[in-house]
Amino acid sequence: MERINIAGAGIIGLACAWRLVQRGAAITIFDAREAAREASWAGAGMLAPGGEFSEPSELARLAMASLSLYPDFVSELQEESGLPIDFRRSGAVEVAFTEAEAEALERRAESQDGFGISSESCTYNGHPARCYPEDAVVDPRQVTRALLAACRGRGVDVREHEPVIDVRQDGTAITMRGEYGADSALVAGGAWSSEICDGLPEVIPVRGHLVSWNLEPGVLGSILRRGSTYMLQRGSGALVAGTTKERVGFVRSLDENAVADIVQRASELLPVLGGKAPDARWNGFRPFIEGDLPLVAPVANTRIWTAFGHYRNGILLAPETATRIAAMLG
Repeated sequence: MERINIAGAGIIGLACAWRLVQRGAAITIFDAREAAREASWAGAGMLAPGGEFSEPSELARLAMASLSLYPDFVSELQEESGLPIDFRRSGAVEVAFTEAEAEALERRAESQDGFGISSESCTYNGHPARCYPEDAVVDPRQVTRALLAACRGRGVDVREHEPVIDVRQDGTAITMRGEYGADSALVAGGAWSSEICDGLPEVIPVRGHLVSWNLEPGVLGSILRRGSTYMLQRGSGALVAGTTKERVGFVRSLDENAVADIVQRASELLPVLGGKAPDARWNGFRPFIEGDLPLVAPVANTRIWTAFGHYRNGILLAPETATRIAAMLG
């Protein structure tokens, strides 16, 4: 039986652990905090290639492939874990408030149509817009909760509050509590990945703020976007809006100016929010690396594999990343 150590218990690490244990591997997964309490917990849950990619690229192809896996991924995970997951092919509406924005939307839609992202012209509150019927939403906190239950149900040893401080070339994970030998190791530590193992590409944490309002379900049916502003509503009624992109290192404190800016932008896009203070505010750290793709690959001349650098698309890319890692290691 292959023994695999995984550093990082976010959605990427947990999804990989689940697919690997299904193939008969013995998995120990480590996290410096509680499992799935970093970027996976902070993410809004947009599964929206239509809002992410303007030109054809390998990343766009991976994102579209991963989105196609999501219905079966969620169905299988719900069945195995016994836990509900709010996943909906909600579609998305991207709005233009100016003539220049409308022209840019049309140019982007024409480019997207050439590599498989479909949309159609529509209006929103009298403004020109594009509708993206294939975009979807998922509650990432429910996904990771179900992944954690499914992994534990299959005997995965989940070690929370036990940060990995080094990974040896033979796959041995070294923590503050001891050494855990293995046949292989997977580094899936998100924004902290390059701190876990020497010789990996630098990961830059990009902080993003989000806010939410507790509203009646059904206020917002689809994802709503304008430029860098987006909103979606979860089945619980929580309406989430974001976001910011801040290179401030691992600074967890809330920036009240960033929060106020998101609230203003969201209220302009969805007037029903006008005058309502958000019920929750938080931030998280996206893992950015140079290049267009996350690093999902073996490290040469070692027993170490990597799955990090997903930046804005970790939730979206989780099923495809787990499939690829399981094929490499399983």
